[in-house]
Amino acid sequence: MTIRLVSFDLDGTLVDTAAEIAEAVHRAFDDVGIERRPQAEITNLIGRGTRELMLKLLARVMLEKPALSERVQPEAVLERFEHHYAETAGCFGKPYPGCVETLERLRDQGVRLVCVTNKEQRHAERVLAVTRLDGYFSMLIGGDTLPVKKPHNGVLTHVLRHHGVSADHAAHVGDSSIDIESARNAGVRAWAVPHGYNAGVPIEDSNPDRLFPNLSAIADEVDAVLGPLPA
Repeated sequence: MTIRLVSFDLDGTLVDTAAEIAEAVHRAFDDVGIERRPQAEITNLIGRGTRELMLKLLARVMLEKPALSERVQPEAVLERFEHHYAETAGCFGKPYPGCVETLERLRDQGVRLVCVTNKEQRHAERVLAVTRLDGYFSMLIGGDTLPVKKPHNGVLTHVLRHHGVSADHAAHVGDSSIDIESARNAGVRAWAVPHGYNAGVPIEDSNPDRLFPNLSAIADEVDAVLGPLPA
């Protein structure tokens, strides 16, 4: 079946944003006198939202140093994180290899491209602008754009309705179980790449319809279905 629309997750799918998320965590911890955590630990917790990431990190900190619970309030740390994340979003993000070329190839084939993320709209806009990916997408859906967010089926069905594309002509590309669930809930193809964040769980465990080795392979797949461009 011809692919007419491909929606992409942002963090961990198109852009590596682990460094800027970690920097916001570090600054928040600095504010309340908590020792910084290793980048690898933070990266391994990305994939279920920044609030859950912060709560898991704080739980580990309190377990290691129980005395901190007497003076550190989780909600206050979360507030500091949100303040700093507004500063760091877009500062360190880098498109994954093949990202730009893939978007260009799909666009040249006439495929509609949409970015669908649970990151706040303002942060997502900044990341796309800084990485110069914003011009490729006909629509950006952030986590606060609609009354619901991924994996609710209302997100991708809204995208399909807006573009006049049926579910069997669309695919959603992501790096986490939330993306796989989002695609399934909307009835579109669930495609995944392995280079992102899924809270430390291999993405193949979520059983995507296709697991591509990289972004370029997605463009190869769509090219094979659509065939060569007319002369």
